[in-house]
Amino acid sequence: MKFLQQREVAIVSYAETPLMRRGEKSALELAADVLQELLQPLGLQPKDVNGLALTMAQSELGDPFWSNLVAETLGITPSWMQIADMGGASFIANIARASAAIHAEMCDVVVCMAADAPTRQFLMRPAGYRQEFADSVGYSGPPMVFGLLSSAYDAKYKLPLDALAKLAIAQRDGALLNPLACEAFKKPLTADDYLNSRMIADPIRMLDCVMRCDGGNGVVLMSTQKAQSLGIETRVYPTAYREISNFDAQQTIEDITVSGFTQVGPQALADVEMKASDIHMLHAYDDFLIAVLLQLEQIGFCKAGESGAFIQQIDISYKGMLPINTGGGQISAGQPGLANGGVNCVEAVRQLMGQAGARQVKRPRNAMVTGIGSMQYARNWGTSAVMILEGDKHG
Repeated sequence: MKFLQQREVAIVSYAETPLMRRGEKSALELAADVLQELLQPLGLQPKDVNGLALTMAQSELGDPFWSNLVAETLGITPSWMQIADMGGASFIANIARASAAIHAEMCDVVVCMAADAPTRQFLMRPAGYRQEFADSVGYSGPPMVFGLLSSAYDAKYKLPLDALAKLAIAQRDGALLNPLACEAFKKPLTADDYLNSRMIADPIRMLDCVMRCDGGNGVVLMSTQKAQSLGIETRVYPTAYREISNFDAQQTIEDITVSGFTQVGPQALADVEMKASDIHMLHAYDDFLIAVLLQLEQIGFCKAGESGAFIQQIDISYKGMLPINTGGGQISAGQPGLANGGVNCVEAVRQLMGQAGARQVKRPRNAMVTGIGSMQYARNWGTSAVMILEGDKHG
């Protein structure tokens, strides 16, 4: 996507609802809240939007026409529309596809949105881990999958529990400065809290794992030329994007901790002639903390087996050399619905626009946002995606 490197498409607005458990609003109501917050600062109306990209909603999976229902409810008439089912990679995948649609002149104002209320109504039947094999032996769901990945990592390198605790604390500290984070996380965390948290899928602890909640988030994209014509000066550019699904389909790699990030991480960096050390912020997909360690190693921030030492040696807070998930990430802000990745991406955009308040990173120039999707049986995750965002050089 060479046009991304030329900054032809820009993110011009972002929005996020408060994250909460057992909220009173449906996914449609949350979507309406997101849309209003997205368009109001731009002076636009729903009729001005002609592109819509959505993620799957756990609370609405019985509706085969979810995208059309959202468009109808919100008063949007898309000339381009899609829905992504790539799990935690869906949000940035939608941004990449929306950028391509704008470049192809299929639409010119696109809303990429995620909204879900699974603690109000839950209709999902997760089967990504092959139920016909897994259920009979009690192997069910993401904690088991990440338990296996963690065990494999532990056998090869030894799990760096001190680094995992530091990562958990840093993300919780970010959530304490995030007014939109779920109320359940509004208390400080210590290393002892992490280490003593209940084991749920050995060696996965409770505080290694996300908590499902209700919420919505989104961004607006348009061509840079259109943004300039509308007088929109604060812009963030997606300048690189790479994804891969069903990595190692022939299962030639014996180490199940190796994921598609070994390919897409270096590729995305090369697309913009960067090294990992050039990244100012990392908003890594964090359904489980071990996933952040694996991404650090496989994207190129450090060598395999050295993520624990890497985290221990640097400041990963918003004040540090490599801030990680400054708003708490999903681990300490909450995972709204089907793990779409919007929480981390919106935080990256907020930071690059200089609007993160008490947790604002000083002079950020770029951010890397990642996504993970699908849990495969006795393998690594199914989709690995990397997006690099850059701030407006005029801002």
